[in-house]
Amino acid sequence: MFVDTHTHLYVPEFDDDVAQVIERGLTAGVQRFILPAIDSTYTQRMRQLEKAYPFCVSVMAGLHPTHVGPGFEQELTHVHHQLSTEKCIAVGEIGIDLYWDKTYLREQKEAFARQIQWARDFNLPFAIHCRQAFDEVFDVLTSFDGLHRGVFHCFTGDFSQAQRAISLGLYLGIGGVVTFKNGQIDQWINQIPLEHVLLETDAPYLAPAPHRGKRNEPEFLTLVVAKLAALYGVSEQEIGQVTSANAKTLFNWSDETL
Repeated sequence: MFVDTHTHLYVPEFDDDVAQVIERGLTAGVQRFILPAIDSTYTQRMRQLEKAYPFCVSVMAGLHPTHVGPGFEQELTHVHHQLSTEKCIAVGEIGIDLYWDKTYLREQKEAFARQIQWARDFNLPFAIHCRQAFDEVFDVLTSFDGLHRGVFHCFTGDFSQAQRAISLGLYLGIGGVVTFKNGQIDQWINQIPLEHVLLETDAPYLAPAPHRGKRNEPEFLTLVVAKLAALYGVSEQEIGQVTSANAKTLFNWSDETL
């Protein structure tokens, strides 16, 4: 049994068949689906899925770094309201993204730091989005005292960056990239103890091989599991057991929940 710790099932790509997508995921052994936030325009969609599937869907609150711009303060107010008034399993996805544009780097760093602090205030983990911004992300992370409680979603760094993330108390979210020929993660991930790894799809994005370039969905998490099992030299069942236990620890689920 597996946990998809990062999946955007509420985006328009799933409008026509989300029920079937969830059913296929459940049939494949994915028992929980965690939905990271993007911005306030998606909140209603996320909550509708949570209401329809309370036994398997959980929701985060957060402001995605690529949606930080003019008016981001209003978006942060919405995030804080969600954390204060609604059930949220984590803060995310939050972080820094410099792939497309560096115009709002200062604002991205401010939003990231404030949301980390809120995660601490509400005793919640957080999910990091980092794209071409490892130095900047680590700068913000190390400005806080003590260890963090969170996950580097869709980790794409190198081995030394992975070690640094783990030293700060963070898990590594591993998804379809580990199956890519040029993904590079497959070259060193088995040097990282499984106790620091979480599974994710980032659906509908980053579908694993042989579906690369197509719409991703939770069912395909089994391909990530198979790749990790081969790299670690263990059974797929062990990959599922260890990573699900990790998810339970990070998200503070009871034994009855998972």
